[in-house]
Amino acid sequence: MRGPHNIIRLIRTGATLERTGAMNVVLDAYDAPKPLRFVAKALGKPFFWLGYQGDPEMPPATRALTALGPAYIKFGQVLSTRPDVVGDELAVQLRVLQDKLPPFSIEEAKSEIGRELGVPAETIFSEFSEPVAAASIAQVHKARLVGSDEDVAVKVLRPDIERAFRQDVDAFYLAARIVELFAPGARRLRPMDVIEHFDGVVRGELDLRLESSSASEFAANTKDDPGFTLPSIKWDYSARRVMTLGWADGINMGDNDALDAAGHNRQELSERVLKLFLLHALRDGFFHADMHQGNMKVAPNGDVIAYDFGIMGHIDEYTRRVYAEILFGFIRRDFKRVAEVHFEAGYVPPDKDVDEFARALRAVGEPIFGMDASKISMGRLLAYLFEVTERFGMETRTELILLQRTMVVVEGVARSLNPHINIWQVAAPVVTDYIQKSIGPRAVLSDLTKTARVLGRFGPRLPVLVEQALIAQSNPAPPRRPTFWRWIFLALFLGALASTSVIALIEAIRLAP
Repeated sequence: MRGPHNIIRLIRTGATLERTGAMNVVLDAYDAPKPLRFVAKALGKPFFWLGYQGDPEMPPATRALTALGPAYIKFGQVLSTRPDVVGDELAVQLRVLQDKLPPFSIEEAKSEIGRELGVPAETIFSEFSEPVAAASIAQVHKARLVGSDEDVAVKVLRPDIERAFRQDVDAFYLAARIVELFAPGARRLRPMDVIEHFDGVVRGELDLRLESSSASEFAANTKDDPGFTLPSIKWDYSARRVMTLGWADGINMGDNDALDAAGHNRQELSERVLKLFLLHALRDGFFHADMHQGNMKVAPNGDVIAYDFGIMGHIDEYTRRVYAEILFGFIRRDFKRVAEVHFEAGYVPPDKDVDEFARALRAVGEPIFGMDASKISMGRLLAYLFEVTERFGMETRTELILLQRTMVVVEGVARSLNPHINIWQVAAPVVTDYIQKSIGPRAVLSDLTKTARVLGRFGPRLPVLVEQALIAQSNPAPPRRPTFWRWIFLALFLGALASTSVIALIEAIRLAP
């Protein structure tokens, strides 16, 4: 569907941005050059009358995206996690983007349920409420299972939402190509990659089986975490366009008066929310990436309940270790070590000077640590850190940007519960424990054990590989280079394994208390 016909959609988009006053906001956020500004104005001003007016009560950017519909709302939400692309000011505006649309009818919801589950909704649910939340992609109903007193939440995709998103995403791809053509300087922001990332996020959210799977994995990872629970997935009543899970009874995390009236300890809650996020990000590498007050409740017994698993973050084990060492270095104010970690991880090009980089990091860290402890923001520190690393040639890493954005949100939740919380004091035990388990001597032994397991799996194949190599050598036939390089690769592999073992043992001795 990608092609010139999408220009019509872009004209409507440009006209709406112009009519709502968002055009200059967006262009300034991207620091757009004159050729791109000319093209954008050409798509907007002459067709001003085609633009949607939107809600004048909203800021220009959110007003325009809300008026343009579900795909644009979701795109704004995704961009709010990428301040590296849209700038801090616009990211803040998009972060509060209203994800509320007029709901579709109960009859349509029940019809979708019937089509997806193969039986009428009335045979599954004895009660089925009006929508309790209506978002850009789906809406949620409270229901009760037949023959049970159990209340459930039923999430249903909007009718025909897939086609609507597909059309708009095609227009986004065309817009990205125009940006690359008329603003070569913007290529460092990788507009096509941004759209591909958005496309992947949306495709995941348009299949509720994937969200159910994320919820199930998250529950398995956190089942032993004290004071934290998740609604259970009802797999028998879930499918691609319908998701059913247990109803979360509790007080909204943002209602301090209700929390106080119920006797909950807000100071303890603030610390627990922060520790849980760090634990999930570092220990599991799989975390809830949308942990605002609207997605958390406090149960009558004091447990934190999280829900809405449409946006989850994933960090591989190596990146988690790097991230932990960076945080640990800042906690100890060891800026030289923080700089070395960036070079060791390959985040900063090797031709840069590590001492100069360490001094730049000190310039970031020292003023922050000179502040009152309760005002030190880990999210702000990470934002400053990314600014410095960008100056030293570090490429943007999407997973760390999402982590930083979530850290800012979680900090906001913690401070709303307890304005005097010391973020670093609460974080230090979690980070230190992870460092000891994942970078200390125990981690070295664990890594060696994993390496041995991999070699064990390939062990039975080694005789065959050697025999094939010998046969190939005794019966030379062109080309001979693959056989030669196989032997070279095997020698290098065994040498690297031996070197790794020695280095690992030296590192274990160095890190031993």
